[in-house]
Amino acid sequence: MKRTANPEKPTAILAADFHIRESAPICRTDDFWAAQDGKVKFISDLQQKYGCPVLFAGDLYEHWKPSPYLLTYGMQHFPDKMKCVFGNHDLPSHSLDEADRCGMHTLLTAEKIEILHDCHWGMEPQDGSLFFPGHDITVLIWHVMTFPTGKPPWPGCVDLSAGQILDKYPSHPLIVCGHNHKTFVEEKDGRLLVNPGSLMRQDADQIDHKPCVFLWYAKDNRVERVEIPHARDVISREHIDKPKEREERLKAYIENMNMDWESTLLFKANLERHFSENKSIPKLVRDLIWKSTEK
Repeated sequence: MKRTANPEKPTAILAADFHIRESAPICRTDDFWAAQDGKVKFISDLQQKYGCPVLFAGDLYEHWKPSPYLLTYGMQHFPDKMKCVFGNHDLPSHSLDEADRCGMHTLLTAEKIEILHDCHWGMEPQDGSLFFPGHDITVLIWHVMTFPTGKPPWPGCVDLSAGQILDKYPSHPLIVCGHNHKTFVEEKDGRLLVNPGSLMRQDADQIDHKPCVFLWYAKDNRVERVEIPHARDVISREHIDKPKEREERLKAYIENMNMDWESTLLFKANLERHFSENKSIPKLVRDLIWKSTEK
């Protein structure tokens, strides 16, 4: 783990999007639970080492109604002093009005975590989530979709970029966001927007993602990225690539059959005989070929 030469203790640890779950994503080839558990404990150890709070920007569990096992696990292993906002996955029907039904509310009742007043999923910032009196800084913690300026995640994206959020809420030297699972930091005039990214790689397109948290130093409003140990070759695209390969082979087969097709009674009779003599041809292929003869 990379460490700064400055002996100053960090003010907080910045994190988001744990999405703790029991089931393993289809893209994972390893022991997903062990990998998940190791990362949670790494952050807990980091928090114990520095004795500072974890500022968490939402989506603690994959589902708003975690099992008793996951709730117990959270009480035993999540970092202490976590100051959280609700993400969309944390809320029944994504509704803040039903927050008292969710797993995070159970952790709040057990005094394992603290829920901040804002800015939860679906809310607009008011005064800022958290005030650090010793540093005269108000930190905004917000579960909202944002992205690096000039790099929208998809064409036509209407969410605010990091630069737009920094411009819109100028009273906050630090803004911590969750929801976008990609890690990035944007700086503007000495102010920071930090999007820690997801704890786990749960989709094949995250194959290059490097899970991390950030240490934040309020004195000079700077952050230090701390990469969480993770195995490299545990993400598979097989569930994506194999169906695509089958689809491409099927398409090529049909196109080849289509080259000189003429829908005559004689041709159809020959085709019927071909299928009868080659019963290994899948029904899906036969149906598609018959459909093509109707053009």
